[in-house]
Amino acid sequence: MAKRVYQVWKGSNYFFLGGRLIFGPDAKSVLISLLLIIVPVTVFCVFVARHLRHEFSSYNAGYAILAVAIIFTIHVLALLLLTSARDPGIVPRNSHPPEEFRHEFSASVEGGRQTPSHQFPRTKEVIVNGMPVRVKYCDTCMLYRPPRCSHCSICNNCVERFDHHCPWVGQCIGLRNYRFFFCFVSSAMLLCIYVFAICALYIKVLMDNNQGTVWKAMKESPASVILMAYCFISLWFVGGLTGFHLYLISTNQTTYENFRYKAENRINVYDLGCLNNFMEVFCTKVKSSRNNFRAFVQEEEPRPPLPTTREAEVEMGDQDQRMKVEDDLDFGGDLLKISQRHNIEDIETDLRSRGSDVHHHNLSEADSVLGSDRRAPNVQSDVRNSSWGRRSGSWEIASEKSNVTESRSHVAPNEQYQ
Repeated sequence: MAKRVYQVWKGSNYFFLGGRLIFGPDAKSVLISLLLIIVPVTVFCVFVARHLRHEFSSYNAGYAILAVAIIFTIHVLALLLLTSARDPGIVPRNSHPPEEFRHEFSASVEGGRQTPSHQFPRTKEVIVNGMPVRVKYCDTCMLYRPPRCSHCSICNNCVERFDHHCPWVGQCIGLRNYRFFFCFVSSAMLLCIYVFAICALYIKVLMDNNQGTVWKAMKESPASVILMAYCFISLWFVGGLTGFHLYLISTNQTTYENFRYKAENRINVYDLGCLNNFMEVFCTKVKSSRNNFRAFVQEEEPRPPLPTTREAEVEMGDQDQRMKVEDDLDFGGDLLKISQRHNIEDIETDLRSRGSDVHHHNLSEADSVLGSDRRAPNVQSDVRNSSWGRRSGSWEIASEKSNVTESRSHVAPNEQYQ
């Protein structure tokens, strides 16, 4: 049965609803964040807002306090889920290194001999807003990261416009969820301010109704005191984050860039001006995800692995062996032709016509064979001439031998030059 992408995902993410929701590996922290929001608001609605329903008689305005608290809380929870349960901008990893570098090898010396080794350039430069920006190669995802992209060690993914990994939302903050993250933090800050203000109003109402002091009113509604203390502490956290990210947006920086490159005094090539920077974050269309987690996995054809040093040596040895076999086959064909020749002059003519097509080591081998072939006719001729010399005389034997000797001396130089 074919599997879907989220079922074979190599990152550390968790998927729910058949790959429709994606969380980071610390997704349980989202439950803590939900409790930190829902529990205080529930206490506020039960012990504070409920008692203020009839304090504002005109148009039942007291009910608006309760309604605003509930709607605002739902809004904050929706922003939390949009931040933590969506693709933050994950760059799909490659199944093999880039093609332009797959077959580039550099020679390294090992044990006095050169062997090929595979290496990748660690960085390369791209142009952003007319300025060169250096991007790095990711060994895990096997790709050159786009500008402002970084690899999250917690989620084990490369994320576009990586800001940071937030443990409170259990997800990386990147290109596709940074807007929702900022809205979540700022909305949580406003919710804390709202709850704090209404609790303070309720204590004031208790003071006016009972004509008592602040301490008496606080004793009458301890829930208001607890909520005020809780909201005051939370304001330092979410309020500080809101202010910090307002500064980052106005200068078009990410948290990662601010902490890493602040001491290096680098020129920010992404700064387009304060207004344009805010427009880029809040008024541009959110890019669609580059991953279809519910798609079926398409099996790729197995690619030949990059040759290691040992494999390269074996391959080079196989090539030499094939060349040797081809040479031996050619040489064997030459020997077969030579063995079929019975006339010395035909052999000489054939050798001259082949010229440089015959390798030097093949010629040396052919000389030995040719010498043996020539000695055999000479011996036979000597035998025939000697038998004929007994009938005709000894002077013809000498002339016959001299002709054979001249033929040997005449052929030998030509064989050397061939």
